[in-house]
Amino acid sequence: MPPNATSITSPPQVQALVSFLEHEAQPMIVLDPAYNILAANTAYRRQFGTADRPFLGQKCYRVSHHYDLPCDQAGEHCPMKRAFELKGLDRVLHIHHTPRGPEHVDVELRPILDADHQVVAYVERLTTVKQASARASQAGLVGRSAAFNTALEAVQRVARSRLPVLLLGESGTGKELFASAVHEASDRHDGPFVVVDCSGLPETLFESELFGHEKGAFTGAQHRKPGLVETASGGTLFLDEIGDVPLAMQVKLLRLIESGTFRRVGATETQQADFRLVAATHKPLQQMVAEGRFRQDLYYRIAAFPIFLPPLRERAGDIPLLVDSFLQRGGKTAQRIVIQPAAMARLQAHDWPGNIRELRNVLERARLFADDGIVRPEDLPEWLNAPLQTRPAPAATAATAAAAPDLDEQIRHLAAEGRLSRRDMAARLGLSERTLYRRLKALDLG
Repeated sequence: MPPNATSITSPPQVQALVSFLEHEAQPMIVLDPAYNILAANTAYRRQFGTADRPFLGQKCYRVSHHYDLPCDQAGEHCPMKRAFELKGLDRVLHIHHTPRGPEHVDVELRPILDADHQVVAYVERLTTVKQASARASQAGLVGRSAAFNTALEAVQRVARSRLPVLLLGESGTGKELFASAVHEASDRHDGPFVVVDCSGLPETLFESELFGHEKGAFTGAQHRKPGLVETASGGTLFLDEIGDVPLAMQVKLLRLIESGTFRRVGATETQQADFRLVAATHKPLQQMVAEGRFRQDLYYRIAAFPIFLPPLRERAGDIPLLVDSFLQRGGKTAQRIVIQPAAMARLQAHDWPGNIRELRNVLERARLFADDGIVRPEDLPEWLNAPLQTRPAPAATAATAAAAPDLDEQIRHLAAEGRLSRRDMAARLGLSERTLYRRLKALDLG
């Protein structure tokens, strides 16, 4: 065994595994079928081990989750159980306790079989997800609820492929941050991340902004200008609010995606495009297709991997984490801003139809009133301080009503195909399994 490897007494197959895994740069451990950690490579000890927390001989769920029971008995997906059933690899996103605090970890578990096709051990590869934080953070995606983790897991699964990604969800759910997470987790992370706000471009400027133009192509074009497609070369092009692209431009966008080529306005030569496409919308694209307001062929090109981003009301447990994060951000003074429990209760009781954007704006306002560094209930907007029992029941927002038909159609399509398990279907749609179960029941597909 290599001198740096750590192991306890184990079968010869496991000893051979340790020798092999020691050369792996990724943190890896070897488990027996009873969840005991038999061995760990140096990368695991450096990233997850501590001197005061021995892990060899310990149950993996105790070390990683501080549970007294296996993950599936604690309400989570257990990759060991699934890998045993499949006699093959299983992968899941979990939140692990680490020396740095809770972190999102992509767990890949592979069973080791003997000559009789029986499981003798498991190899677990752990990859820390750097695109999101399970703690309050100064920047980026923040969350640890089941609905958030489901969407984040979908991002991790698709990021390293070349598939176009379509982010679906209400306005204010963080589509640009999720698009950036796809980019950062992809093989193109060293390239540019270029955002195109499709709702902010008038039809007359859309083509020249996207494809660029030659000198003299139109009045005022005094110089050749590269377009955003060209700027995104080697990286990711994010088309935000793609549902707002004019029909006349949709055919040119389709040609760009299908052929990978484009021409600057006023040019004759064809340019080669090199970008990964991520699109987003809060609109019901399939309904728009049926009404003739969005091209069907373009829809199928951009919707290869849809991810549904949950509204804030479906991840209410993340509100304290988001509040702490927003209060850490953007302040011009070194004073730390904290929030009273009564004020936090008001925030958690609100339905947040504007989602994370609305929450952030409320906290930016409250910061201005927190002269002593404490946000109190009276520092919040007046409508948040109404007695909870007298507030009208929240109605479905227009965005919710708009997104539902599109999502339901995707569920019907995947259910009719019958190729995916319920868990894989939930991951594909960016839903929690519980939310998918409810939608299947509502559609009489459960």
